[in-house]
Amino acid sequence: MASSDPAAIARRGRPRSPIDRSGRVRAARQVPSPNCDARPRSTPVDLLVVHNISLPPGVYGGDAIIDLFLNRLDPEAHPYFGPLRGLRVSAHFLVRRDGELIQFVACSRRAWHAGVSSFMGRARCNDFSIGVELEGSDEDPFEGVQYDVLAGLVRTLRGRYPLTHLVGHSDIAPGRKTDPGPFFDWRRLRAALGG
Repeated sequence: MASSDPAAIARRGRPRSPIDRSGRVRAARQVPSPNCDARPRSTPVDLLVVHNISLPPGVYGGDAIIDLFLNRLDPEAHPYFGPLRGLRVSAHFLVRRDGELIQFVACSRRAWHAGVSSFMGRARCNDFSIGVELEGSDEDPFEGVQYDVLAGLVRTLRGRYPLTHLVGHSDIAPGRKTDPGPFFDWRRLRAALGG
């Protein structure tokens, strides 16, 4: 039997938000990473950082990225993985080459993606940013569907957070990081976002 409670009726008539209260995007596959912690209180989340990642470098598909973010990457599975032993990293999101969107950390929490970083005089970018990894590398163009998914994600996140800056990892860690790399098309992303 349907509820006659006015609040319940009002909730049923309201469209569901694309992002829940904790900052989980409903369209994303949820794969929770333990590599996160609390954000500092009263810190607005106003920065989105675009990264690229492939494990091993230049190899796409498979579960190595997910395994890295879940601390279960086998260091013996590939020579490149050995130095990653014990590394504890994560991002809020991963956009796969086929456009699949995976969320590892709720946006209300601090993901460990930026490392030593600074933006506009503010250090510790993990405190106030959302990290998005694109499955890719500095050597290959990204897929069109990845731009589409990233633009949709940015629009969704802007509905909840005051994201005023979109930057690459190289912008907040110059000299240390190069991603998202020379093949990332910032004009294409800006055009998809309306300028």
